[in-house]
Amino acid sequence: MVGTAGYTSVASFLSMLDEKSPEVQYAALQKLNEVVDLFWAEIGDSIGKIEVLYENEQFKGRKLAALVASKVYYHLQQYTDAMNFALGAEDLFEILQSNEYVDTLVATLIDEYIKLRAKLADGKDTTTKVDPRLEKLVEGMFERCFQDKKYKQALGIAIEAQRLDLIQRAVSESDDVPSMLRYSLNTFTNEVQDHSFRQKILRLLVELYQKNSVPDYLSICECLVFLDDGAAIGTILNDLVKSGDDNQTLLAYQIAFDLVSNATQSLIANVQRKLGSSAAPSPAPARDSMEVDSKETTPLITQPESTKKEEKAPEKPAENSYASRLDRLKTILYGDTSISLQLDFLFRNNKTDLLVLKNIKNLTENRASLLHTATIMTNAIMHSGTTHDNFIRDNRDWLSKATNWAKFTAIAGVGVIHKGHLKESLNVLKFLLPQGGGEGSAYAEGGSLYALGLIHANHGAEMVEYLTNSLAAESNEIVQHGAALGLGLAAMATGNEDICEKLRNIMYMDSAVAGEAAGIAMGLVMLGTANPAAIDSMIKYAHDTQHEKIIRGIAIGLSLIMYGQEQNADTLVETLLLDKDPILRYGAMYTLGMAYAGSANNSAIRKLLHVAVSDVSDDVRRAAVTCLGFLLFKQPEQCPKVVALLAESYNPHVRYGACLALGIACAGSGLKDAIDLLEPLTTDIVDFVRQGALIALSMVLIQQSKKQTTKSESVRKTFADKIGDKHEDLMCKFGSILASGIIDAGGRNVTIGLHSTSGHANMTAIVGLAVFTQFWYWYPLTYFISLAFVPTALIGLNKDLKMPVFKFKSDAPPSTFAYPAPVTPPVTVQATKVSTAVLSTTKKKEARDKKKDAMEIENKQKEEEEKKKKEEEEKKKKEEEEKAKEVEPDSEVKNNPARVTLAQIPKLIFNLDERYRPIKSRDVYGIVMLKDTQPGRPEELVSPVATTPSATTAAKDDEPEAEAPAAFVFDPTKE
Repeated sequence: MVGTAGYTSVASFLSMLDEKSPEVQYAALQKLNEVVDLFWAEIGDSIGKIEVLYENEQFKGRKLAALVASKVYYHLQQYTDAMNFALGAEDLFEILQSNEYVDTLVATLIDEYIKLRAKLADGKDTTTKVDPRLEKLVEGMFERCFQDKKYKQALGIAIEAQRLDLIQRAVSESDDVPSMLRYSLNTFTNEVQDHSFRQKILRLLVELYQKNSVPDYLSICECLVFLDDGAAIGTILNDLVKSGDDNQTLLAYQIAFDLVSNATQSLIANVQRKLGSSAAPSPAPARDSMEVDSKETTPLITQPESTKKEEKAPEKPAENSYASRLDRLKTILYGDTSISLQLDFLFRNNKTDLLVLKNIKNLTENRASLLHTATIMTNAIMHSGTTHDNFIRDNRDWLSKATNWAKFTAIAGVGVIHKGHLKESLNVLKFLLPQGGGEGSAYAEGGSLYALGLIHANHGAEMVEYLTNSLAAESNEIVQHGAALGLGLAAMATGNEDICEKLRNIMYMDSAVAGEAAGIAMGLVMLGTANPAAIDSMIKYAHDTQHEKIIRGIAIGLSLIMYGQEQNADTLVETLLLDKDPILRYGAMYTLGMAYAGSANNSAIRKLLHVAVSDVSDDVRRAAVTCLGFLLFKQPEQCPKVVALLAESYNPHVRYGACLALGIACAGSGLKDAIDLLEPLTTDIVDFVRQGALIALSMVLIQQSKKQTTKSESVRKTFADKIGDKHEDLMCKFGSILASGIIDAGGRNVTIGLHSTSGHANMTAIVGLAVFTQFWYWYPLTYFISLAFVPTALIGLNKDLKMPVFKFKSDAPPSTFAYPAPVTPPVTVQATKVSTAVLSTTKKKEARDKKKDAMEIENKQKEEEEKKKKEEEEKKKKEEEEKAKEVEPDSEVKNNPARVTLAQIPKLIFNLDERYRPIKSRDVYGIVMLKDTQPGRPEELVSPVATTPSATTAAKDDEPEAEAPAAFVFDPTKE
């Protein structure tokens, strides 16, 4: 082969390196540099000579020697050596060139720089230093990015290198700063895994947002929520309301609604403390229809004196004054308005197919009590938050078959149905709650207290005192079990140490039933606080007690306490992993899942995968695989890739964990890869694996129409077939029944929302699913899945927090996001009465002979007629289908309030000619404040509806009887 300039070998140039003259050696290096890409193999034999020249500091061509050596090592694929010599080449290594050698080494240099910067940020290795030559080269690479206006590329490298100065420059110098800020926020919240560095970046973003001529307060508050800075948010809200401008006030209301959706109770409490003083907040307008008679609730709960004094002197502030606007803002932050509006929406749009429930009931009647309980739970999940309890009222005799813990579960289901019905909660449960006489059923009383907690989950300030008193007053472990769970739900994430102490005392009683609930409840109350006193006491008692149920409750409670703590939880995880008790190692897996929820942290995933294939306990391995779903729910497309091999494991517990991981991570996504992995597992040889696959499929396909996911219809049929199959195992049937409820949850108007559209992790939903997965051990915990249900609605409000008549467009055919078609009732064919048979063979023969010919003719005619009918019917069907296809519009108009699924959000179009426009331009979803462009005209409001169907039934029962007819005297003579 003839090389460059006709060279076939570079031996002559290599021999020149042995000369003593530096000029000759330099000339040889110049020639070698020109042909190194062709003759690198030959030059490699003499690489030592080139390295000697580089090490000679007196040699003027040492940089050139380093460059030649770097290129040789590059071709030998020894990139570390190539990188080191490239640094030695200094300015001769031109990063502005675009070729394979430069691009490869630049990538290698950047990776090395990122590793060194990460070690420096870690602070563990004090000996680590960054080579100044490497620093200079990376700086040059950033300059190249800025010159080429590749700001996003520079931003990505700056994030990985943890260079705040370069992050600021990449954002500030970009052509479109607002969009770059938004891109940065999405990137930081989803990609940055180091907690402390993420906090620094978010602080920087807040500063950059505030420098804009028109600050984006929605984004600023979004950053502050991640930073858990309630005081700063309170200051912003106060300033917006105080400005007196309607648009600013609407913006403050919008931020408040977003806070209720995304923030914890403790953060909202900090915001409220920062707001200016004003009159006590009045009840939300939408709650008027839910007021209850005080006479009915007085015996059940006493109101604090301080509250009574406030109510005696209500000074109504002037309309549109600072005080009135602040009152509305406080009411929104209290969460009252959001819950009432969502309750109203779920009641209005309830599309539960009662025929599905009826079919399940008929197929499981007079069979195992487990299926009876599953049907009750499915009814509660299907009607979650709708307040529709007609199925229970219509089947009271069937429901009364539930006894003992089944009765506890049945009554707790009422809390799921009335979830969020805060004002009516005591009225709904008044005949079931403990009355103090000790005459009621312990299972009914315990279930009702649990139901009360489910109704007030994460919004239970009004019920904490009542539930605390109920817990202290009862000595029955069943009632204590329900009271502890209810108290944990109502006081969720408040960090109240007094409540935690009371629950700890229940745990110390060493009752297996009450102690398990107390352990979980302590975790719920101290959710995300990482409280060391609570953790130490729980671990110590876990080693002292002999009850597995209590240890399991403690294990789950510990995981909840460490929610969102990320690296701070590593010490506890290691401690629990080294414990000889498999239940505590089981808790370590959930602690890892809760601490890193939604982060997709690589080290956490690695640890879970290691335990999934190495631990000796099947329970621990199952938990490890399940918790992968909690880490990956923000990147659902990654989960099938991670668990694909685990779904084929020889261990059925690992396969079951893979099912739940897919269900959790891909909930509501309809992801094809997840469905393809789950479908074969519905026919697994192990019954509980089939159960897990069915439940996971329902979670993945929730709110997926036939047009979005073609498998949705066949999966629903699979559920029905499994329930009706007499030969199917009970475990699988239980899963099918539960799956039928989850896929149609909340009247088909909710989804499982583990994070908001803006990327905030939904703490309540994550915790709800974590405890829901414990139904493996304790069926009543199934109801925790209701905490993960998020209404898929767009509810527009005016400045008075009322719903005006408002329309918007969904730019997709109606069938794309339509409700599933209702189940058709089975066609019953009535048997016709057969005439009495004639026994005389003679008469039969005669009749047969006479009618033989006639019948043949008639049969032929009938066959022809039937063929014609079938052909006509097929033609009609085809014509109807074609017409339907032709007639279906490309879009549909939605009225306020409207059902809007997550996949439908990008399709929404808001007409600028409409009177009302959303105050925010992105993530228009959930409760949205509307700007009135014609404030002088009278407003047309959406008429309210009664949100208690049971109230109408009760009204009919309480209606006065018809008056008796007037008195009269009977006179027989007049007849």
